[in-house]
Amino acid sequence: MIDVEKEETAVPRALLVGEPGNNLQELKGLVLTLGMDVVQRLTLNRMEVHPAYGIGKGKAQEIAELAKQIEADCIIFDFNLEPRKQRNWEELSGISCFDRQEVIIRIFGQRAQTKEAVLQVELARLSYSLPRLAHMNKDFSRQRGGAFGAKGAGETQLELDQRLVREKISSIKKELAEIELNRQTQRKQRDKMPSCALVGYTNVGKSSLLNALTGADAYVENKLFATLDPLTRKLPLNDSAGVLITDTVGFISNLPHHLIDAFKSTLEEAVYADLLLLVLDSSDPDAEMQYETVCNVLEDIGADKNPRLILLNKVDKTEDDNHTLQKLRLKFPDAILISAKEEIGFLDLKSKIYELLYGDVADYILPATQGLLISELKKAGCIEKEEWLDDGVHITARATGRLAALLSPYITE
Repeated sequence: MIDVEKEETAVPRALLVGEPGNNLQELKGLVLTLGMDVVQRLTLNRMEVHPAYGIGKGKAQEIAELAKQIEADCIIFDFNLEPRKQRNWEELSGISCFDRQEVIIRIFGQRAQTKEAVLQVELARLSYSLPRLAHMNKDFSRQRGGAFGAKGAGETQLELDQRLVREKISSIKKELAEIELNRQTQRKQRDKMPSCALVGYTNVGKSSLLNALTGADAYVENKLFATLDPLTRKLPLNDSAGVLITDTVGFISNLPHHLIDAFKSTLEEAVYADLLLLVLDSSDPDAEMQYETVCNVLEDIGADKNPRLILLNKVDKTEDDNHTLQKLRLKFPDAILISAKEEIGFLDLKSKIYELLYGDVADYILPATQGLLISELKKAGCIEKEEWLDDGVHITARATGRLAALLSPYITE
């Protein structure tokens, strides 16, 4: 007799399959984050161009048999599985088969909390599932159409499903466009203050860093994609200057384009930032590969030209003879060593942000009639000294960009 309660609480068992040279460590982390149990990992010796399974039929049969022997509930591939191949694998193995794209989308679905995140995940899910409707619904029976010979036989169930999904995608995009308009309005309201965006691979400690720097309450968990929604907080640099810091969604290698497109409004926080704080986990041997992944995603969203500052986080976890940290310091000599947990390197970090965003110190003499410019300098620049004398207002300050250009006629040697 089947134990219904045990059946409902059973953790799904997964067999992981990867291309040659892939140790499947990252996919394992994703699957565990999803709440599944990894029963076995299998790395292929070679990839064959085969239209049915992507690998040879004999090897495919061998993998299906292995899944049966270890009582796996699903087979998860660490490479893209085309809809037709996915259908073939499921027919061969008799269990659910999917790729890392679907794993990531499912994780995002679990993590989504706000209306925007829920809509973004739903958009990604629908975009991913649209070409896969054929294997999700095998009922291709004809629906009733118009009069015989006038309007044809009508839509198939598949065509009807596809049309409904496209309509839903269109509706979600409209809702996200409205949310993006609100985000742009908020962005304009805070444009007076310089901004930074925390970017980096997932689980490198961005949210922990935001909390430690600003006292924010961003959700933190030692799992991939612990948070999806951007959170912005003010970081005071000294008595008269501060910056806005935004925590963004973590990146990952082979991030599905469905997710990049869906989370475009969230990722655009990096596009509009005056400075990118690119966080690396100095204790992770794959940190250099992760850096390349982050750079690729930044290029995809149009943020690759933004000024950036490399932060080597989690230095509290590394030993003095840690080769990973040594390699990273050689590759990024200007990087700042920090620890969000122990608050190491925060003074150096704030000093560098101050220098990069507020520019060099200069002396100005402004006419007393330039009250509006002086007021803007107090809001968007940093005044270090101010004296009202007979010949004008003597100011020592830092300013960059448009504000520095407006002040340039009043600079003194």
